[in-house]
Order: sequence, then C-alpha cells, then structure tokens
Amino acid sequence: MTKALNEQIKLEGTASFIYLSMASWCDTQGLEGCAAFMHRQSAEEREHMLRIFHYLSEVDAHALVPAIKQPTDKWKSVQVMLKEVYEHEKKVTASINNLLDIARSENDYNTENFLQWYINEQREEENLMRSILDKVNLIGEGPMSLYYIDKEISAVNKAEEKAETAGGEE
Repeated sequence: MTKALNEQIKLEGTASFIYLSMASWCDTQGLEGCAAFMHRQSAEEREHMLRIFHYLSEVDAHALVPAIKQPTDKWKSVQVMLKEVYEHEKKVTASINNLLDIARSENDYNTENFLQWYINEQREEENLMRSILDKVNLIGEGPMSLYYIDKEISAVNKAEEKAETAGGEE
C-alpha cells in the first residue's frame, strides 16, 4: 500500500507540473483565462499530492519525494491541451480506483476511508473537464474561437474559485 501511495504522490506531482506548464503555454498564447485555470489546477494537484504525503506520515509510513520529469511545454492548440487534461484526469481516476482495490485486498480500512475523498474529487474533476470540452466543442474552431474559449474557461475558473470559497476547503 505504501509503495502504491508513493506512486500516487508522483502521479499527482506530475499532474501539478503538467498543469503549470500548460499555464505558462497559455500565457504565451494570450489566453489569460486558461492560464489562471491551469494555475489553479496545478495548485490543486499539489494539494492532492501533499494530502497523501501527510497521510503516509500519519500512518507511520515513509512518504517519498518523487523525481518528476519535465513536462512538455507546447501544444498544437488549446483544444488539444484541454483534451489532454481530460485524459490525464481519467488516468488519475483509474489510479485512485486501483489504490482502493489494493486497500480492500489488504483490509486496510484506514486507507480505504482516506481514499473516499479522492473518489469524490476525481468524479468532480472528470465532470468539470467533460463540461469544459463540451463547451469548447460547441464553440468550435473558427477565427474567434480562442477568444470565446478563454472567456468561457475564465468564467468556469471564477465559478470554481467561488464554490471553493463558499464551501471551504474541498
């Protein structure tokens, strides 16, 4: 279980770096709303990583600081980038589900309980990214699409920030 949780720490840290790289790319493309959204996503993934890191300490296990490979820093389009985010979130969901399977097979009830938060979080993350992709697909790829995509993601980001503030920490 400890080994698998340390792998999840690496996956969450990698996601944080990927999203940070996406934020930088968005900045270079003049997509301020997308950049802000990706910065928030990066910070959220880092929080997920640290949550596991602290949990391992609580259960007297050894959390490892992962070596994280530098992510790509270029995307063909914002649409391609957002599809990559969705695919990455599905990968994280599969990994969390695998962790739950391991916890159950080891009768590790504490970890099973701990992982329930991640199960809910990943459902929300996948739903959010599907919703964004649906809107991006509606907007299409015309000459003004980048403006509308950026504006839409900025609105989503502000709504997410408002929900987090209203509901406290997720």
